[in-house]
Amino acid sequence: MRSAWKRIRYRLELAGLVVVAKLVPLVSRRSCHRLALALGTLMSILDRHGRKVALSNLTVAFGDRFSPRERERIARKSFQHFARTMLDLLWSPRLTLENFRDYIELENFEETARYGPERSIMIACYHYSNFEWLSLACGFLDLKGTIISQEFKNSLLDPIFKKLREQSGHDLVPRQGGIVRLYKVLRRKGRTALLVDLTLHPKMPSVAIDCFGLKTSVTSAHAWLNEQTGAPIIPAHTEPLPNGRYRLVFHPKVESNGRSYQQIAQACWNSFEPYVRENPAPWLWMYKHWRYRPAGADRSYPFYARPHRRFDKTIARGASTNPVS
Repeated sequence: MRSAWKRIRYRLELAGLVVVAKLVPLVSRRSCHRLALALGTLMSILDRHGRKVALSNLTVAFGDRFSPRERERIARKSFQHFARTMLDLLWSPRLTLENFRDYIELENFEETARYGPERSIMIACYHYSNFEWLSLACGFLDLKGTIISQEFKNSLLDPIFKKLREQSGHDLVPRQGGIVRLYKVLRRKGRTALLVDLTLHPKMPSVAIDCFGLKTSVTSAHAWLNEQTGAPIIPAHTEPLPNGRYRLVFHPKVESNGRSYQQIAQACWNSFEPYVRENPAPWLWMYKHWRYRPAGADRSYPFYARPHRRFDKTIARGASTNPVS
């Protein structure tokens, strides 16, 4: 019975997504923006666990900088930004090579241009504001690349999101064997982008970095790919602007010569953290960024953090050596 209900639920989810994907591009940009704000507010009310995670994250990251009421406001806005990202992805068939600059302005784009079409590059991205449009904009900017796709539990939804994410010229590949695919692409002077602020289990190829002064486990894939192919790493993020518009900000290239994987990953985060400190709301605060609590931690960690011996070993290894890939 449970298996039968899951099949029915998955087909209902597919039917709902098909309808929404057809309707959202029909509304105006302003209406899409307002709908996302309302949906995000509703999500912040209904998703009690997500709101609890967000508030706990904000408390440990900022301490007494924000009052409880201000943390509630930031958490609600974080839900709204995520809702905007998802609805904007469904609205994105209306973006074209000719009009995307009406909705997305650029800052420091010359940082990517200096490497020329003959050089491969990696864009290090973050779950901040509209990371989906960051990817689409890179495609329109002739930074088309191969990107690892996160599959849904309901695999029936994957083709719809794959089509949306590939519409500006990217090629999405599954996670299984994805890093090897990216290695081959970069060796052929291709391009790729990776989300580098996700928490990774310590048994995976990961390093421990300082994030708001707290230790967290993140991927070392971009550092390994840089070591193997020489492809430069350029961090980038989007910032929300009024009326449903965005600014795409490219950071200076991360210097990697002589650095360990941990130091490269830390440099990527250090390039981004000041933006989150200045404007926290667009980051994905309802995500469990600090799943592992170090032994003997001298600061409070979120309620969901748990000790992990392998994570402690990763911290002890620090920046001295690179893990076996």
